[in-house]
Amino acid sequence: MTFARVALFAAAFVVAAVVSPFSSAESEKVALSVAIDGAIGPASTRQFKEALDVAARRDAEVLILQLDTPGGLVTSMREMIADILASPVPVIGYVAPAGGHAASAGTYILYATHVAAMAPGTNLGAATPVEMGGLPSLPGGDKNKGEEKDATGRPASDAMMAKVTNDAVALIRSLAELRGRNGDWGEKAVREAASLSANAALQEHVIDFVARDTTELLQLADGRTVDVAGKKQVLATKGLPVETLEPGWFIRLLSVITDPNIAIILMLVGVYGIVFEFTSPGAVAPGVIGTICLVLGLYALNLLPINYTGLALMLLGVAFLVVEAVNPTVVLGFGGVAAFLLGAAMLLKTQGPGFAMSWAVIGPAAALTLGLALLTGTFVWAARKNPPRVGGEAMRGQPAEILDWQGGEGHVLALGERWRAKANGPVAPGDSVEVTDVSDLVLTVRRREAGDNGAIK
Repeated sequence: MTFARVALFAAAFVVAAVVSPFSSAESEKVALSVAIDGAIGPASTRQFKEALDVAARRDAEVLILQLDTPGGLVTSMREMIADILASPVPVIGYVAPAGGHAASAGTYILYATHVAAMAPGTNLGAATPVEMGGLPSLPGGDKNKGEEKDATGRPASDAMMAKVTNDAVALIRSLAELRGRNGDWGEKAVREAASLSANAALQEHVIDFVARDTTELLQLADGRTVDVAGKKQVLATKGLPVETLEPGWFIRLLSVITDPNIAIILMLVGVYGIVFEFTSPGAVAPGVIGTICLVLGLYALNLLPINYTGLALMLLGVAFLVVEAVNPTVVLGFGGVAAFLLGAAMLLKTQGPGFAMSWAVIGPAAALTLGLALLTGTFVWAARKNPPRVGGEAMRGQPAEILDWQGGEGHVLALGERWRAKANGPVAPGDSVEVTDVSDLVLTVRRREAGDNGAIK
């Protein structure tokens, strides 16, 4: 019995020695960090959401959201703000590195974070909503001329802009009230596009402190009481190890294809790849590549706030250009380009930094598409005017050589193939002849005289 007890205690000691390091490692608190570098869009929204999920799953003490952004889409910004407000893990907003900024959408997101900080040499602000979509005005023209008026007599576009601005002011003021920050300056950033340096933001009570690096950031955040999903929580961040969460391959891909210009190019490559596959069956590669590009392009556009009328016009323009290539009319070609360009101008409902249609891309793409359509149409038109000879007609006038001959018929070699043949005149094996007619796979030939140029007499 004594031996059994000793063995049991020894086994328990070994298990405790082996398991306890892993248990302590798993229960050790950590600060996770995710960096949003670039425009706020579908890719950054997904990256942040995944980081929040990891932080909640690992019961992280805080999640550091490092921002260096010129702004982005309003829809993506609001989604990130909603995720911060519902997060069970405190989020520390940190504008870094030195030289970085949190402009436009970045300012709203910083206001939403539980703790806001900036690195020296950074700035924030310029939060005026300018992401209004629509057709561009003509150069030199009055954009308000002939425009619809609202009930107060103002142009409809001004009235819509006022509504958007007031909505943005209400949002940033509500976030300021929630986090105890300067709401008056937030309104100024929206209405007047005001900006602040790191030290000025600290003096204006826009941020909580200035930190040179994440170590100082966690030290200064330690002991602060924050409201996390309706519950008060005291941060214990001093000396926490920091683990950076890197974006995966899918988020990197998403950040590329959600550029509306890249999405349009993918869609064009997809459409023309499929068209080429249908016109040249069996090529396989154009169809496969085209299908993949088309699916990626449509998936990217589905993630963006697009105007489906603009997308329909672009697809209609491409369809017109495809028909122009098959049935040249010129009218369809120029109509297709006009529809394509109008659709591109109307495509995005809202535009922001990093999410705007670039005419340096769309213009050459439309011109190249029109050029290919007209070039293809030229070849089709020429082929219709001078159709190639086929069958028996193609054989007439072709040179041949007598292989064997007996009784007015035999075999000849024409176009590298052995044919049955007959002749109206005397011929002998080895003679050079030409084909004058074809009937039931039997050639009629005649002797080619010296100096004969092959024309049928």
